[in-house]
Amino acid sequence: MSTFNRRNLLLGTLAAAGATGIDRVSGIDPIRRQGRSLLKLSLAAYSFRQALDLRRKPPTMTFDGFIDLAASMPFEAVELTEYYFPETSPRYLAGLRGRCTRLGLDVSGTAIRTDFCVNDGTRLKEQIDHCKRWIEHTSRLGGKTVRIFGGTVARGDTEERARRQCIEAIQECCAHAGQFGIYLALENHGGITGTSEQMLQLVRTIKSDWFGVNLDTGNFRSQNPYADLERLAPYAVVVQIKTEIHRAGKQAEEADLKRKVQMLRTVNFRGYVALEYEAAEDPRTAVPRYARQLHTLFAQ
Repeated sequence: MSTFNRRNLLLGTLAAAGATGIDRVSGIDPIRRQGRSLLKLSLAAYSFRQALDLRRKPPTMTFDGFIDLAASMPFEAVELTEYYFPETSPRYLAGLRGRCTRLGLDVSGTAIRTDFCVNDGTRLKEQIDHCKRWIEHTSRLGGKTVRIFGGTVARGDTEERARRQCIEAIQECCAHAGQFGIYLALENHGGITGTSEQMLQLVRTIKSDWFGVNLDTGNFRSQNPYADLERLAPYAVVVQIKTEIHRAGKQAEEADLKRKVQMLRTVNFRGYVALEYEAAEDPRTAVPRYARQLHTLFAQ
């Protein structure tokens, strides 16, 4: 698929980089999106991580139960986290996809753990192969994106070398993802992706039509996390929205969800926004409340 097709036909028109204050360099440009902003609400399985934890014998919730629960609330999709899959056989994945279809839900994507900073060739190959397998699993599920992590600089290594290796690994995985119509979405998640500056160093350098950002709205720990999110929003292909925000040196505070939603509208985001609930309240009571709140904000 050409860069023109990807940016103009699939994801449409976004204001030029100058409008966001971001200089344009080699690598992917801010995504151009046609039409008005379209926000589709998904539920991240990680929101129910305690119940889905496979280390419990048995866990108190299965993916079937999670999908059923999501269907009882105003969600349009579910995001399935790799940690909670008891198996990944074609039969099992087909069953999950079919259950979602019967209940009118999409699988917005999957979320996996990767570390492309490892300084051992064998381990790096394992990470790349793991990502490629999950691209194929996600395709079977009918998902659109695979959330990935960049990783953490290994002891004795340098961030510059780790970043170069990470870029090469992601580009290799993107080439595989493109064969399945899947987008790899790099999350701002500590390590070499802990700040907006680190994220942009990676994002602006990776050259692939099948790459973008998984914008996690709760992961920056800076003086102004909202400003950091605004810098990355033009590159987002999927969003994980959290109900808290973390400022440097301060306790977590309730997030301004209206502001986060408006930020996505400002860049004309079109795609899935997955509620990833991590606060202290029981998700069985908190998630329905936030689902209603986000549903209302999306409809405005």
